[in-house]
Amino acid sequence: MNPEFVATWTPRALATLRIVTAYLFLQHGTAKLLHIPHLAMFDGLQLLSLYGVAGMFEIAGGALVLIGWFTRPAAFVLSGEMAVAYFIDHAPHGKFLSPLLNDGESAVLFCFIFLFLSVAGAGTWSLDKTRS
Repeated sequence: MNPEFVATWTPRALATLRIVTAYLFLQHGTAKLLHIPHLAMFDGLQLLSLYGVAGMFEIAGGALVLIGWFTRPAAFVLSGEMAVAYFIDHAPHGKFLSPLLNDGESAVLFCFIFLFLSVAGAGTWSLDKTRS
């Protein structure tokens, strides 16, 4: 592959991965706390419950990662949140080493994408890029 192509498009691809991931992640928080989109399982959710606090992390951290502001620390915290979510909410349902069978695939993917972003940074289209 052409090195110029790779040098030009890698930061853009990284930014696209960050934006799409954060947008999808943000929806988990808004569903929990703002009921947008509405999921009946979150009706009556207490703000200071485990899911309520997770929703706060998902909205605040998801928004930071989406706009690319303090991306590395926010992504690192969100990676940890998703690791905790996997071990608390998915792994106990059996099949610890099979996220496909314990419905933990999205938690694992979010965990590792956020871990990657915490190392790689925000990419081109971000407030972090304008600050540096």
